[in-house]
Amino acid sequence: MTSVAQNLQFVRSSIKEGVRLIAVSKTKPVAMLQEAYDAGQRLFGENKAQEMREKHQALPEEVEWHFIGHLQSNKVKYIAPFVRMIHSIDSLALLQVVDKEAEKHGRVIDCLLQFHIATEETKFGLSEEEAVALLESDNYKAMNHVRLCGVMGMATNTEDTALVRQEFRHLREIFQRIKQHSFAEATYFKELSMGMSHDYAIAMDEGATLVRVGSAIFGQRNYAI
Repeated sequence: MTSVAQNLQFVRSSIKEGVRLIAVSKTKPVAMLQEAYDAGQRLFGENKAQEMREKHQALPEEVEWHFIGHLQSNKVKYIAPFVRMIHSIDSLALLQVVDKEAEKHGRVIDCLLQFHIATEETKFGLSEEEAVALLESDNYKAMNHVRLCGVMGMATNTEDTALVRQEFRHLREIFQRIKQHSFAEATYFKELSMGMSHDYAIAMDEGATLVRVGSAIFGQRNYAI
């Protein structure tokens, strides 16, 4: 058994029922993704559009691709033909581009609204007020090729687990208010994407339905790529 497969087996053993595991494979070579695929993993997360497109072309069709990083509008076209879910919608303008590109391919792309819940200013995301304005806008209501399925957020990168828990709980509360406000009858609005290798256990405790785990499966990220 390869180390990737062993790591994956260990992480899977800790995943709660009802939670889906996204193997975050950014910067990792296709061979490592193939190892994870051969071990049964089907959900993969990437944060660069062109890298994701190249890996999509190299791996089996059964892979479910999730885009989890900050997405530039001019890069949407690279992933629109195949991406299963975009976790990082942080503006109306970006959602409009996704809708337009999805229409070109006759698709409806599932998306999550990204919220800024961390103390770090460098992280992207909407405020709750901005999200409500987006959802109430005529531009959003005119879209036919995107489907908002929930929310995503990244906690502060800290050893303070109490703060991390507080931030995840805050995101869950935002999710509940947004659902009640705009998606009360929508069974598909159910996803709470939060938690990475160092904090996904806390995220699951606070209601995560999707966790994004990279280094615990593939090893540390290669920042030189």
